[in-house]
Amino acid sequence: MVTPLKRPVFINLLCLVSASLAIYFEMSGKREIYIFLKPLTTILIMSHLFFLSNASFRNGILAALFFCLVGDALLLFEGYFVYGLAAFLVGHVLFALAFIRHKGFYLHWGSFVALFGIATALFFWLKPDLGTFMVPVALYVLVISFMAWQGIGTFLRDKGKAYQWIALAVLLFMFSDTMIAIAKFKSPFYLSGLVILGTYWLSIALISNATYHIVAKQKG
Repeated sequence: MVTPLKRPVFINLLCLVSASLAIYFEMSGKREIYIFLKPLTTILIMSHLFFLSNASFRNGILAALFFCLVGDALLLFEGYFVYGLAAFLVGHVLFALAFIRHKGFYLHWGSFVALFGIATALFFWLKPDLGTFMVPVALYVLVISFMAWQGIGTFLRDKGKAYQWIALAVLLFMFSDTMIAIAKFKSPFYLSGLVILGTYWLSIALISNATYHIVAKQKG
């Protein structure tokens, strides 16, 4: 029997195995297996939170991860890219709301200038290649930057380990999405699947683990 103390380690191992296999099969072109393993990996990452008692922060993060799962499924098919983008956009809004409800809105101008400055520069670099995606991508960049800003804000308010994970996670999420944009709108690059999926799953795994530790500590 897996005890509550060992459960996160056991789930993380399952996530690592599933993510590694998904990346391998995606890179080797075995799409039918990858289509199964991609959402499974995200579900396993979410499962950290299935074992927690009802809590506002847990519920908010779980809702955000659910929309990430929907986005994962939609992005498996090229024709549903904009719908996948919309699902992740809703997920980022829910992440931001969960961070704000948990620690309050944090107005930190240094992180604001850094995040929104980098995001704006990347958007204008991509802009000539966006075509009909210009408005959806602009909105997405704005929302994910806000989410990352408030995620980092939780760490600036509380330097605990779980909030360090959240700060790293939101930066990884922005990096992963930047790599998706480069691969789609500029040019595919070598090992793009490994870079994009690896940083994405590490990001949401950090958020899920952080939430588990925060909520479990509160209940304890």
